[in-house]
Amino acid sequence: MSGKRKKGAGKAAPRAYGRLTRHERDTLQRMLERGASCRQIARELGRSPSTVCSEVASHRFVTAPRERRGERVDASADLSAACPRLAAWPRCCNGCGRYRAIGCKRRPHVFYDARAAQLCADSVLVSSRRGIDADEPAAAARLEAIRDCLRRGLSPEQLSARNGGPVDLSPSTIYRWVAAGYDGMTNMELRRKVGYRPRRRAAGRAATRHSARRSHAAFLALGEDACAAAWEMDTVEGAREDCACLLTLLHRPSRLQLALPLEEKTAGCVADALEGVRAILGADGTRRVFRAVLTDNGAEFSDEGAIAALLGEGPGETRLFYCDP
Repeated sequence: MSGKRKKGAGKAAPRAYGRLTRHERDTLQRMLERGASCRQIARELGRSPSTVCSEVASHRFVTAPRERRGERVDASADLSAACPRLAAWPRCCNGCGRYRAIGCKRRPHVFYDARAAQLCADSVLVSSRRGIDADEPAAAARLEAIRDCLRRGLSPEQLSARNGGPVDLSPSTIYRWVAAGYDGMTNMELRRKVGYRPRRRAAGRAATRHSARRSHAAFLALGEDACAAAWEMDTVEGAREDCACLLTLLHRPSRLQLALPLEEKTAGCVADALEGVRAILGADGTRRVFRAVLTDNGAEFSDEGAIAALLGEGPGETRLFYCDP
């Protein structure tokens, strides 16, 4: 095997364009402190030397004199009069032996700081996504065109140039400008956001007809104690494709609930379930337990005579009551 090293071996693989990360900036700062060259740093990061040089030149900060501490130095600033090191690579005081040993008397002191560089880069990235990327006359013309089209009833999709409209913006950008309130526009000008279609509602089932003595008003006339001790009867349905359901009888004072399976949600099945309860409790037991029962106006409770008889209702008394529709 040949001992020769292939050309380019050991270099970082080339990468697609992307902004420098905080880790890369930390690496850059550490290598500057060690006195690495621009090409060495670029090889370590897998970036071009021009990217590294531009990064250092754009994010230099003054540490001395004190009154200028924290000031950012522009990349085009000529600092050759202060120190030759600031005129060419590394263009900063990082790794300077004079500064470390006896303290440099030259001013200003300019250092590359990874943390401050990351904060500056993040602020530029955020600010670049705000506002309108156009000069004032062009922005005013676009906003006027958008407002005029919206006034004529066009949607952002219709007025977008992507769909053959007069405004050279995407629909999402138009929506964003309107939502941001540019030129006084509001979402009220977007018909799709303020318009609506009446929902189709399924025709409700007719309420169960019952005699006046079984009304909710008659139930309330029983008194507070009798109402509190009454049973509440209802049905609980399962999945839509399943016709089976439960008949529930709830006694709130004792927290007792009976759940009786029904094959179908019909008056006949409800009567069969109550017949089973009556067979277990007996006629006298049913009369003692179910002194008052309140139910809703569902079609499954339409046979009030059969239900009342199964609950033990005798002549001249009322045990079954219905809620208001």
